[in-house]
Parts: sequence; C-alpha cells; structure tokens
Amino acid sequence: MDSTTIIAVASIVTAGLTTGIGCMMPALGEGKSISSALSSIAQQPDASSTITRTLFVGLAMIESTAIYCFVVSMILIFANPFWNHFIAK
Repeated sequence: MDSTTIIAVASIVTAGLTTGIGCMMPALGEGKSISSALSSIAQQPDASSTITRTLFVGLAMIESTAIYCFVVSMILIFANPFWNHFIAK
C-alpha cells in the first residue's frame, strides 16, 4: 500500500469516527439538558423564562460542537491538508 492510499483510508476512518461520535454525544447532551430543564420548570414555574433562555444558549453551545465535528470531517474528506505533502514526495 502506498502512502496516498494510507492517507485516504486514515482520512475516511477519522472522518467517520468524528462524525459518528461528534454528533452522537452532543445529541445525548442536548437530551439530558432538555430533560433537566423541563424538570426544573416543573419544580419552579416562575423561573421558566430564565431557565428557557439559559437552555437555548446552552443548546446552541452544544450544537456548535456537532457542527465543528462535521466541518472537521468535511475538511478531512474534501480538503485534506496531508495530500499535498505526500503527493509532492
């Protein structure tokens, strides 16, 4: 196997793991945060606006992790920086 094939296989495997784990874990985190926010609203309905606002900010931060993982996997597949290094040799 030449170095180009090894780079291609490593990039595809890494992109798959990055997308799989990087989208699964934030989804679990979002579910847990929504669950705890709903139980907090059930316990203190007067603070629902504060809890909801904090929940949306937290969900945006969690979702950005999944978006970053997706961007990294797309870079590994379509614009891999290691290709030029090994093709030049």
